Amino acid sequence: MSKGVPDGASADPVRGAAQYAENCASCHGADLEGQADWQTPDADGVLPAPPHDRTGHTWHHGDGLLFDYTKLGGEEMLKRMGVSGVKSGMPGFADSLADQDIWDILAFIRNSWPERERAIQRQRTEAEH
Repeated sequence: MSKGVPDGASADPVRGAAQYAENCASCHGADLEGQADWQTPDADGVLPAPPHDRTGHTWHHGDGLLFDYTKLGGEEMLKRMGVSGVKSGMPGFADSLADQDIWDILAFIRNSWPERERAIQRQRTEAEH
């Protein structure tokens, strides 16, 4: 699992906003709101895209997991985590986004959260190390 932004690199939330709009907003919403009924699987058993604002669960996870989930996609990450019986519609972006692009997108998302959620998410990131 990735351990965070590589040494010497910094994430750019402004650049991340543009990358998010281009690569993520079509599923997760222009305002990070996610898809309707995101906690209820569709007819194929796939969960709709969750919100990335404070109403979702993104801030419940550390940076490493979020990075890997974005890079590898939901199916691969769930498999690696030993989770079965859950279908993910999240594609992997390893072939279309550079690692820095992913870190920038995550910085943009993280900047949208209130301080309480950011603090909890920082603790989860630290626990990954």
